[in-house]
Amino acid sequence: MNSGVFFDRDGTLIKDVHYLKDPNDIITIKDVSESLMKIKDAGHFVFMHTNQSGISRGYYDWDDVHACNQKMLELYGLEPDFWDDVCIAPESPNDSDLGWRKPSAKYELEMIKKYNLDISTSWMVGDKWIDAETAINSNINPALVKTGKTISNETEKSALVHQVPICENLQGFCENCLSL
Repeated sequence: MNSGVFFDRDGTLIKDVHYLKDPNDIITIKDVSESLMKIKDAGHFVFMHTNQSGISRGYYDWDDVHACNQKMLELYGLEPDFWDDVCIAPESPNDSDLGWRKPSAKYELEMIKKYNLDISTSWMVGDKWIDAETAINSNINPALVKTGKTISNETEKSALVHQVPICENLQGFCENCLSL
């Protein structure tokens, strides 16, 4: 069986910019490129799962999201086809009819089946509890990083109860969770 690592985008791979529309507003996070390459080079499938409610709210469109995703890869020196698969969830928190918006595990479950992923060695990494919930809902390992939103005391308590590691950054995730 294969192993996969799912990543949140905003706050995990790049700095969280409120309703990011312009690729020129992307702010990179130290060591992300190196960490992503370590993970991929170690043989893990890599996926991105990002909630983008700005689409359904009319703040930006699909082309804007694709342009930002492409610019992120360029800034990190990664190939345009770096991701094994990507899920962009356009629903707002109040309208999740499509079922892609995290904490829905729909995307993860589809990728587990499509790529024959071993849930015991697969991960979801993000900066918010909703990312950890997505992992829990899909029976893969959750991990949080401190590169985005401040992790509240409530989130820390939930992480402790659910045995969710909290890492300083993706490099810490690689070292402490994947042992790379």
